[in-house]
Amino acid sequence: MCSRFVVRATAVFSLLLTMLFGGVFVVFAQQRTTTGAKPGGLTVKRIFAEPSLSGRLTRGIAWAPDSKRLSYIETKGRGKVAKTELWAMEVATGGRSLLLSAEKLESVLPAPPSRQPQATGTGRQAPFEYQWAPGGDALLLEVPHALVWFDLKSQTARVLVNGRENLNDVKISPDGNYVSFVRNHNLWLVSIADGKEHALTTGGSEEVRKGELDWVYPEELGIFTGYWWAPDSSAIAYLEMDERMVPQFPLIDFESFTGEAELQRYPVPGGANPVVRVLVVPVVGGEARPMDLGVETDMYIPRVNWLPDSKHLAIQRLNRTQTILDLLLADTTTGKSTTLLSDKDAYWINVSDDLRFLKDGKRFLWSSERSGYRHLYLYDFSVKQPLQLTKGEWEVSHVDAVDEAKGVVYFTAMEKSPLERHLYRVGLDGSGFTRITAEDGTHCVNFAPDRAIYVNTYSNASTPPRQDLYRRDGKKLATLNENKVAELDEYHLSPVEFITIKSHDGMPLNCSMIKPPSFDPAKKYPVLVYTYGGPNVQVVVNAWTGSFFLWQQLMAQMGYIIFSLDNRGSAGRGHVFEEPIHYRFGAQELSDQRDGAQWLKGQTYVDAERIGIWGWGYGGHMTLHAMFEAPEIFKAGFAGAPVTDWHFYDTIYTERYLGLLPMHDDSYEESTPAENAGKLKGKLLIAHGSSDDNVHYSNTLALINDLIEAGKYAEVMAFPGRGHEVSDPPAQRLLWDRVTKFFLDNL
Repeated sequence: MCSRFVVRATAVFSLLLTMLFGGVFVVFAQQRTTTGAKPGGLTVKRIFAEPSLSGRLTRGIAWAPDSKRLSYIETKGRGKVAKTELWAMEVATGGRSLLLSAEKLESVLPAPPSRQPQATGTGRQAPFEYQWAPGGDALLLEVPHALVWFDLKSQTARVLVNGRENLNDVKISPDGNYVSFVRNHNLWLVSIADGKEHALTTGGSEEVRKGELDWVYPEELGIFTGYWWAPDSSAIAYLEMDERMVPQFPLIDFESFTGEAELQRYPVPGGANPVVRVLVVPVVGGEARPMDLGVETDMYIPRVNWLPDSKHLAIQRLNRTQTILDLLLADTTTGKSTTLLSDKDAYWINVSDDLRFLKDGKRFLWSSERSGYRHLYLYDFSVKQPLQLTKGEWEVSHVDAVDEAKGVVYFTAMEKSPLERHLYRVGLDGSGFTRITAEDGTHCVNFAPDRAIYVNTYSNASTPPRQDLYRRDGKKLATLNENKVAELDEYHLSPVEFITIKSHDGMPLNCSMIKPPSFDPAKKYPVLVYTYGGPNVQVVVNAWTGSFFLWQQLMAQMGYIIFSLDNRGSAGRGHVFEEPIHYRFGAQELSDQRDGAQWLKGQTYVDAERIGIWGWGYGGHMTLHAMFEAPEIFKAGFAGAPVTDWHFYDTIYTERYLGLLPMHDDSYEESTPAENAGKLKGKLLIAHGSSDDNVHYSNTLALINDLIEAGKYAEVMAFPGRGHEVSDPPAQRLLWDRVTKFFLDNL
C-alpha cells in the first residue's frame, strides 16, 4: 500500500512558483537551503547525495541453472560515465570472471527509441535486465524495447525482438525454445531458433488486458505476472482482465500548457473492479480455453500455479470481502474445476506466495493464518487433515525453498523476534525445526536451484546491508559484497535502542528510540515520533532503513529524541495483532500512539510540550489523525502523501479492512482524518507529488479545502510530476531541507 520512500531515481524539477489561497500556504517554490548542522555532522545535502551513505548493493543477482555460478550486474562510476558489466562468481572457488563487458553490452543492446521513460510517477522502467537460458549456455538480455539472445560459448548476440513498443513480463520457456512477453496488451512468443514472432492472444487493449496485469492487482495483492508457462512448455495459462467498467482517473501533467493527462484505471470502494478470467492457450496456437471459476465474477484471482503434470492448474479465488480464499484445482483439458480447500477468516485473508506442489503432484505446501499466526501446513490429497509443520505465537514470513530430496522446507520467520527476520528449516514430516541464521538483525535469502547454497543479504539497525554466500547449514562460504561504508564512522551515529512498553490495556508494544549524541538524562529534549501504523508494515525493525534512518540521525544530532512505536494493526506479530483495526482506521492506532506519548511524558528527559509526529502514506494519514484528534499531545506534524478520505483509495486495500460500501459507510467516515480537520491546533506540513498514482494528489487538495472551510492553516509542498515517493535528488533535498527547518522552527 502507501509506503515510505525506498526508491532513488533521477528527474528534472521545474515549474517553481508560490501560491497563497484560503488559509493554506502551498509551496511549489525552490526553498533557500537553511538547514544547519553541527560541524562534522550529517546534512540533508550529504544524505541525499552520491555516493550513498548506505553503500551500493550488488544487483541483478541470478543463479546459473547448474547452481555452480552466481551472476550479477556491476556498475562502475556514476552518472554519465557509469559503465555496467555482467560478472559471474564460481561457487566452488569464489573466483570471479567477466561475462559481459560494458563495451560488449553497449555493442549488442539496440539503442533506445527517442522517447525516454520518466524517472518518477507512472511509467517507471528498469534499464537493463537479463535471464539465464535453462541450459546455462546463453543469456537473454532485456531492455524495455528489445530482446537479445547472447551465446556464452561463441560470444555472439542475436536480436530477437526490437521495436518502439515496450516489452513487458519477459520469460524464457522451461524448455528453452521460446521467449514470451506482453506487448500492446497481448501475449506474444518469439522462437529462439529463428526469431519468428507470433501472438498467442489477440484483441487485447487498455480495456481488456490479456496476460497483462492492471494497476491494483500488483499494488494490493502482490501478484507481479499475468501469465504462467506449463512445466513442459506445452501451454501458457494467463489472466484476462476486463477493465471496461473501472473508472479512469486523470493524472494531470501540470507542466503542459494544455493540461495533458494520463488516464489510469483506478477502482474505488463500492465501484467496479476488473472482471478476471483464467484461460489456457496451447503454445502451438489455437483457441484459449477458460477455466471454471464459479458463477461469481465479482471476486479476485490473486495466484495461479501449474501442477507438475502440466495438466492441472491451482487457482486461488478470493471473494470481494476477502474473507474466503478457495484453492481450486482446474483440469486444463476440460476447464472444469474442484475445490481443494477453503480458508475462511472473520476479519480478512492475507494472501501469500507459499503454495508449493511436490513432484508427486499429490502433496502441497500451504500457509495459513487460521491460528492467528501464519504457519506452514502440508496437504495430501489422500489424507483429510493437513500436517501442521510449524506452530507457536510467532509468524512465518514466507517460504524460501523446498528441498524434496532431503525432505526439508526453508523459510523466513519471526520466531526469534518480531523485529528480525531469520532463515529456518523444518522437515516435511514436521521434525527438525531449526534456526539457521545467527546474527541479530534482518536476513533475506536467495537459494540456488539445487537448494545447497544461498545468498544472504543481511543488515541491522546500525549497519548497511551486506551480501554473503552460505551453505544451507549456515556455514559461510564467501563474501559477495561487504558493502563497508567507512564514511559512516565520521558521523558517530547514535545507537538504536529497542524497548517494550505496555498500553493502557496491557498490550506489550515494541518501540525504538534514538537519543542525541552526548545525551544528558538531566536535560529535557523534544521528541519526534515516526509512524506508519498500517497493515503489512513495521517501523520498529532491526534492519537498515537507509536515508530515512540517516535523516533521523541528523535530527538526533540537532537535539531531538527519535521515537517509533508499532501499534496494533502493524505487521510482524500475527494476524491477531492486526485485527483491532477492522472496520476502523485510526482509532486503535492512535490509541496506542497516545500510550506511547504518555510513556514518553513520564520520562524525566522528555519535554512533554514539544512532541511532534511524521509519516508517509498511511503514516501521513496517521499524522493527520494525531494532529486533528490529539492536539494536546502533538504540537507539530509532517504528513507525506497522506490518504485524507478513504473513499479516494482503491477497492482491494480499503474494502479488505473497512468493508464494502454502502453497507459500511460509517467505517469510511470514521476512518477519514479530514472529518476532524477543524480541530487542528498545532503546526502542520503536507507534501505530495502531483503524479502520485497510488495516493492521488486529490487527497491533499480535498484536505486543503476542508482546512479552508474550517479557517485552519497548513503548509503544503507540491511536487509536480513526482510519484508516491519523491525520489529524485533535487526534490529530495528541497523536501527534507524544508521538513528539517519546519521541525526546528515549530518544535
